[in-house]
Amino acid sequence: MPVSPKELLQLAVSAAEDKKAMNLVALDLKGISLIADYFVICHGNSDTQVQSIATEVRKRAQEAGAQIRGIEGMNTARWVLMDLGDVVVHVFHRDEREYYNIERLWSDAKVVENV
Repeated sequence: MPVSPKELLQLAVSAAEDKKAMNLVALDLKGISLIADYFVICHGNSDTQVQSIATEVRKRAQEAGAQIRGIEGMNTARWVLMDLGDVVVHVFHRDEREYYNIERLWSDAKVVENV
């Protein structure tokens, strides 16, 4: 049985929280973008933490049977982009998070509360 977008969102948020992701934000993009239903945006304070967060999200998505369409940036761990289909996860290194500030780019999106 396929994983629903909402379940995938909750899975990604939970995995990131378990690895102590900082400043975690989930954005609802439905009706705003065709890219995905949700963005999950967070950061880690070191390359190791960024990789750990992304690895945990990937592991849990695979365990749930979700199709991982692509992962970019794991080697440099400055901005890891994970395409889980209906959910796109952005795991930044702290410095890149401040620089790119993608929450501002998607300011029309609603923040998902109580994920």
